[in-house]
Amino acid sequence: MYEVVFLLALGFVWIFFAIIQDLRKKEIANWLNFSLVIFALGFRFFYSLFSDSNFVFFYQGLIGFVIFFFLGNLFYYGRVFAGGDAKLMIALGAVLPISESLYGNLNLFLVFFIIFLVVGAIYGIVFSTSLALRNKKEFRRVFLSKYTKNRKIFYILLCASLILIIFSFFNNILVYPAIFLFLSPYLYFSAKAIDEACMIKEIPTTKLTEGDWLYKDVKIGKKAIKARWDGLDAEEIKLLKKRYKKVLIRQGIPFSPVFLISFVIWMFFIRKIILI
Repeated sequence: MYEVVFLLALGFVWIFFAIIQDLRKKEIANWLNFSLVIFALGFRFFYSLFSDSNFVFFYQGLIGFVIFFFLGNLFYYGRVFAGGDAKLMIALGAVLPISESLYGNLNLFLVFFIIFLVVGAIYGIVFSTSLALRNKKEFRRVFLSKYTKNRKIFYILLCASLILIIFSFFNNILVYPAIFLFLSPYLYFSAKAIDEACMIKEIPTTKLTEGDWLYKDVKIGKKAIKARWDGLDAEEIKLLKKRYKKVLIRQGIPFSPVFLISFVIWMFFIRKIILI
């Protein structure tokens, strides 16, 4: 099973370098993600040439790549991932299939996906909480402002939750939606406050890079550069540099550490398969 160990080591190293790049430059370069796909599928191909597996090892890698291609795009167009994170997810599709059967690999994908969702949720909560604590004055100001403007929503949901609590004396299961209704406005407006108080930064246009997210549309003459999910392209950055010295940018949470944590936990769960 040396070929499996090699693939997993390859994935671990590439994710590690993706984290370094993400934390330093707030992006994961295309060459890093594409090179992982090339190395993983290339290794699978040449290994299959000299093995008796009839290219099963290579074909499983291709299938994994296709499955994760759709999964990565689903996360990207669902506005869960930025482009670099989506491409890293796609690249991992060429690494994760370590079983010789499609059914076995689908199970491995499912285990990884579940771990990834759980780790991602915990990571997001911890990271957001730390941001709020580090910027507590600004966070408190924005949250109180939103609370004041949306006070009716808080009161309506509070009343709804109290009604459910009363009815929960007859059916205990109603306690859970009551708690959800009570907490939901606090969680939602806390997330919005963290976004506005902690994630919006004014930076010099000379430091803009492709993929940066504008906080809001910026007008240049009769033309408007849209604050879109795809981020800025090279031509838009040139226009901004000519007209403005600084712009407001929305910074995302560096999500690459979730990949490494999930990958390590996943390897722990499937260690019997790889005999380590």
